[in-house]
Amino acid sequence: MKLEERYEGVLGYWQREMPEADTELHYRNEYELLVAVMLSAQCTDKRVNIVTPALFEKYPTVRDMAKAEVGDIYEKIKSVSYPNAKSQHLRAMAEIVVERFGGEIPRTREELESLPGVGRKTANVMLIVAFGQPAMPVDTHVQRVANRIGLVRNTKTPRQTEDQLVKHIPPELLNKAHHWLILHGRYVCKALKPMCQKCGIRAYCATDKKKKE
Repeated sequence: MKLEERYEGVLGYWQREMPEADTELHYRNEYELLVAVMLSAQCTDKRVNIVTPALFEKYPTVRDMAKAEVGDIYEKIKSVSYPNAKSQHLRAMAEIVVERFGGEIPRTREELESLPGVGRKTANVMLIVAFGQPAMPVDTHVQRVANRIGLVRNTKTPRQTEDQLVKHIPPELLNKAHHWLILHGRYVCKALKPMCQKCGIRAYCATDKKKKE
């Protein structure tokens, strides 16, 4: 199967079956989304959604977060992964947003990546979810699924995966494609026990057809 056929088949299926796809993180504004995405690094969205209501009740704005004590932030997020580092990053991020950006969450990748605790993946998530700009955030689900299905070839880093996906996915579908890959990896193409018998894109999967290609 040619690579173009695989993309056409996979994307076409998801467009039909999941026309609406979005983040499973709970948020009400750009500040809350950025905090939630920062907390979600190597942590489940489910856990983050448990933690954030109390966190946002105490720190409803980025200016409130900028004035917080790191230890108090830690107490609110201690059940997520790496709470020590994340509590420090949240306070530092908020301070810089207030001091450098007037309390407004920046809207470019470069500015977002200038914030403590914000790497390329987090910046890309903000671009697609908060600001509607085409980008391809690559997390562990996207990295695994894209390689397993055969949308990318033997990529070793998230950036390599991102570059190959962006090359083949139309810009207007990038935002949804990111969520399609995540949701497929989360609920169907699982890391240890992929549900191949229930997979709607099995006919296009490189792993399933490995011996024939």
